[in-house]
Amino acid sequence: MMLLKNAKDVDSLVKAIDKCHGDVYLCSADKTEEFNMKSLLSRYIAIGELCKDHGDEYEIFCADHDDERYLLQFFHDLRAEDRRQKKYA
Repeated sequence: MMLLKNAKDVDSLVKAIDKCHGDVYLCSADKTEEFNMKSLLSRYIAIGELCKDHGDEYEIFCADHDDERYLLQFFHDLRAEDRRQKKYA
């Protein structure tokens, strides 16, 4: 489980999810909404939710532990890139 705080690069996030082997879910923090990110229809709705002001209130869950490790590394790298860009801005 990881809280989405920096998913500005939606295209990169989608590509990372496509590389996952198992199901990946985007869930609201209060667990009232759940989107299977492997389903294209659900993905479009979820991306719309991420782009709203409440995008930081969603979490990602992976059915496969290897996928979870992969996405954790993806977010770590994304955060590191943001820090580098801010440093040189």
